[in-house]
Parts: sequence; C-alpha cells; structure tokens
Amino acid sequence: MSVEPEPAAARRLLSAEAPPARFARALSGVTHAFFGRQGGVSTGIYASLNAGPGSNDDARNVRVNRATIAHAMRVAPDRFLSMHQVHSARAEIVSGPWLGAWPELDGVVTTSRGLALGVLSADCAPILFADVEAGVIGAAHAGWKGAIGGVIEATVAKMREAGARTISAAIGPTIQQASYEVGPEFHARFVESGAANAGFFRPGVGDRFHFDLPDFCAHRLAAAGVANIESLGDDTCADAERYFSNRRAVLRAEGDYGRNCAAIALL
Repeated sequence: MSVEPEPAAARRLLSAEAPPARFARALSGVTHAFFGRQGGVSTGIYASLNAGPGSNDDARNVRVNRATIAHAMRVAPDRFLSMHQVHSARAEIVSGPWLGAWPELDGVVTTSRGLALGVLSADCAPILFADVEAGVIGAAHAGWKGAIGGVIEATVAKMREAGARTISAAIGPTIQQASYEVGPEFHARFVESGAANAGFFRPGVGDRFHFDLPDFCAHRLAAAGVANIESLGDDTCADAERYFSNRRAVLRAEGDYGRNCAAIALL
C-alpha cells in the first residue's frame, strides 16, 4: 500500500548538499534516497544527474554525478556499488567494494556499514529493502523480466540469509500503468504464468493493454513475506522534468537516455 513519503526526516540522513530526491516512510531510520535527473553536471538529453555508465554520456560527467550521489549518501565513491544489471533473478550478498568489473546481478544485499547499494533505472522499478533492527539492507532492479523471473524473491531470500527478519521495502519512481502500454504477446506471457496476473492489466486501444509494474512488484513483495511495502507512485515516463525514461526517449527518438539512481546505506 502506498503511503505519503516523509522527505524532511529522511533528508536529514543525507549530506547537506544532496541533490533533490524522494524518500520512503517505509525505510525510515536508514539512509536512502531515490534520485532523479536533477543536481548533476551532464548536459543535453543527459541533463543532469545521469548515473549510468552504460549511457553514451561523457564518462567524466557520469563519474562526477556518481561521486555526487556517493557524497550525498556519506560514503566514498568506491563504496557506492552499482550492478551490471541484466534483467536477471540473480542476487548476492556483498561485504565490500567490487574488485574489478561490476558483477552481472539485479539484486544486492549487505550488512556492512559504510557501504551504499545502488540501482540504476529509467522506467524499471528500483526497490530498496531494509531490516533496520537486524542491520540488513538490499536493493533490486525489477524490470518486467526480472520481476516475473524472480529477482524480488531472490533478493528477499538473500536478505533473510544475511539475518533479516522483518523486511520493509520501497518501490521507487518507475513507469506507471497509464504510461506502460504493451501488446497482446506481453499480456499473454503474464497470464500464462498465472491467471491472477490478468489483474495487473487494463484494456487499452485496440489490442493494447496497460501494465501496472509497481503493483505487480508490490504483489510479489507481499507474497515473499515483506512486512511493510511502499510505492512512491512517481511516473518516470510522464515526468520529464524530474526523471529519465527509456520509453519517453524512444517515443521522442532521442537515441539514448540517462539513468536515475536509487541508493541505500548502513552508516
């Protein structure tokens, strides 16, 4: 169930110079933020807080933007971890900075203090997890492939393996149902995997449907036993001022797009 975020209390956990961000009441007491496109140094279609090295943005600008996010989270840049996201159901527990290339994962969990976990997104659902009492945090990248494939359940399993008992989760800015038009093949794939999945679609024009990705993720979180679930409700595709969006970039024939960043840390 979505509840109104509490930005003032959460923002006090970030550095004073932190870029604009959204926060979740469900993650109260742990340093976290859902950063959008504002507050960085990139220009053009990447303006301005593009956190994605996978984009065609100037790599120097991306490094500065990522260092800005790390500073906001009160960690060193090398202790701000992103994954090489591949729309998988793979999740791992980490204890320190990556050694070498980013691993191909879509879920990551830690109990280490001074380590920030990041998710890059541009319509997919960034999900942050925490059990504050147990000292366990996690982050997952849930596009439709990862969500139906089990990345949420895999991340929850790793949270429990690391000692979490009562898990809270927040679904950050993502493409919302009104913007997420899909074809009949997409609809059929979900319904074939479970008849109840038809409830996450509403009819569109002709043979089109509109898919509710955040609600589907919330359903999977609840089924996995997550105790407290919040969805911020921001539409990355519709809100061009605040968020990057792959779908919007395609519709506008922009050729590429920046990445939003969600981050969480134990300090």
